[in-house]
Amino acid sequence: MCTPCIFLTLFLGVVHSQFPRSCTTSSALETKTCCPLWTDDSPCGSQSGRGKCEKYEFTLLTNGRVRQYDDDRLDWPRFYYESTCKCFGNYSGYNCGQCKYGYTGDKCERQNTVVRKEIRQLSFLDRKKFFSYLALAKTTKSADFVILTTGDRHHRDTYHFVEASIYDVFAWIHYYSMKPILQNGTFNASFNYAHQGPAFPGWHRMCLMFLEREIQLLTGDENFAIPYYDWRGENNCSICTNELLGKSNKQGFLDDESHFAFWKSICSGYNYDDAYCQTAGDECQMERLHRKPGSDPRVKSLPSFKDVEDTLKWKDFDRYPYDRSSQMSFRNALEGFLRPSDGKTLERSMHNAVHIYFGGTMSQIPISSNDPMFLLHHNFIDKIFDVWVRRYKSTPDKYPRNGIAGQGPNECATPFFPCYSNKDFLTSSSNLGYRYSKYQGM
Repeated sequence: MCTPCIFLTLFLGVVHSQFPRSCTTSSALETKTCCPLWTDDSPCGSQSGRGKCEKYEFTLLTNGRVRQYDDDRLDWPRFYYESTCKCFGNYSGYNCGQCKYGYTGDKCERQNTVVRKEIRQLSFLDRKKFFSYLALAKTTKSADFVILTTGDRHHRDTYHFVEASIYDVFAWIHYYSMKPILQNGTFNASFNYAHQGPAFPGWHRMCLMFLEREIQLLTGDENFAIPYYDWRGENNCSICTNELLGKSNKQGFLDDESHFAFWKSICSGYNYDDAYCQTAGDECQMERLHRKPGSDPRVKSLPSFKDVEDTLKWKDFDRYPYDRSSQMSFRNALEGFLRPSDGKTLERSMHNAVHIYFGGTMSQIPISSNDPMFLLHHNFIDKIFDVWVRRYKSTPDKYPRNGIAGQGPNECATPFFPCYSNKDFLTSSSNLGYRYSKYQGM
């Protein structure tokens, strides 16, 4: 059944906003302030000592020159808000109403580390719970967030917000970060805020942490952890069964008996550079999930054990020019623009090769996060990243200075609240509240 698109009654004029529902009031938009009240009726829970409303100092220079961009996401969240919550101690969240990742309790005083396991390590009941939690996240409207949509990014008065489920908010975040950058009135698709640069591993780490926390809050299960798929050395997708991630029919759609048979992809359909999620809210316009593992002649099998070990041998997190042409760069080999074995040949590998291998929704990178396979794939990419961080004892101060828009070490990861600097994620996962199980020797 097709449902009509329902917009919030707030349209954006001279000032736009984005994301936290409580920051889409007329007052927040006019003052460019996102400092919502906590339960003590003070902005950012200031009366309870949780945080304070603070004007953010934005980075407006790159290598001594003023940036020549008019993209709404650059120097996040400056285009929308100039004042946001700064949370103290172990408090976090857009209103300082939550705990930092890795902490729990009324006063966020108790540490909690969840364990992310390989999906085949889960018990039957834990697998069922995982799939039921995803179904709940897919069908439950987000109480905290809305998503931005427009058919014309050049005109501010066309921007508006749409209701979305918790899972669809997550999928939209990936889509939104990947849209071409608006530069001097034209669109530049050569880079974006989550890929083709040093932010790639950490940005996706944050994205997974966001959904994991949202599901924990939704279900009350503070020990919930997203599983991963260790695809090393597989010639066929061993988890593409209806008991797990779903098999595909002859048309490439997920089988009617699979857990995700009738899931649809938010922001699918019209993929114009000047549009943000034009089909949001209109299920008639959205595509069903589809996959055709191994059907793309460019990638006939998944990366090998050796590919992963070769990727891990590169000691430099990233190297100049910090983009898809970087050589002897761990990040570029992991992302999949570089042959892991020699660190010089530019070719599809690792992360990129897996997306291509699955075809369908997964191979349409902007909307690939609609497929739960994205979660398991990127969780394994994050595990490889975590192995590298621990092997070379990497720390946030080793994140490279660079001129990639939105990917500087001190820039806020787009579009998350509160501000998490890109460099914050160059650390062990145990510092962020989770760790990985050992599987197949890693």
